[in-house]
Amino acid sequence: MIKDIIKVSDEKMNKTITVLKKELASMKAGRANPAMLDKIEAEYYGTMTPLNQLGNISIPEPRILAIQPWDKGAFKSIEKAILKSDLGINPSSDGEIIRLIIPELTEETRKNLVKNVKKTGEESKVAIRAIRRDCNDKIKALKKENEVSEDEMKKAEEDIQKRTDSFIKEIDKLLEAKEKEIMSI
Repeated sequence: MIKDIIKVSDEKMNKTITVLKKELASMKAGRANPAMLDKIEAEYYGTMTPLNQLGNISIPEPRILAIQPWDKGAFKSIEKAILKSDLGINPSSDGEIIRLIIPELTEETRKNLVKNVKKTGEESKVAIRAIRRDCNDKIKALKKENEVSEDEMKKAEEDIQKRTDSFIKEIDKLLEAKEKEIMSI
């Protein structure tokens, strides 16, 4: 019983880390990164479709993203989706390729991005702690039903705390790396 509860909590905590990694990858840091476009969807034949399914995304230069649509009919909707997004970048196209030039980040923009990174990290930590709390509650419920002993409950809670601490450390490492990436010129 306890092993199952811990296994489920581990899976949820790993999922939280995966979501955080995707979130951090989509934040712009002054360099071109295809993950910046992951959240953007364009209308394609009446269906909202992710950009990476509408064309080839490449990085010809460190600060340029190039999107080469597979279907020329998707050009306008891709451009419109980029303009509507929160990227704040105007696409330029030559009829073959849509180019996004990533602007240099100002000091103020860097500081705001770091604040957003920290906020996102804190939300992930809160999620990890909520998973820990749910797990502990389930174990206490087992104790009330006399399915586990007091010692087993304490040992399981310590185990869950160790796992929680390790996931929090991993989040801190991810945040530190992203912060360095943003602040480096």
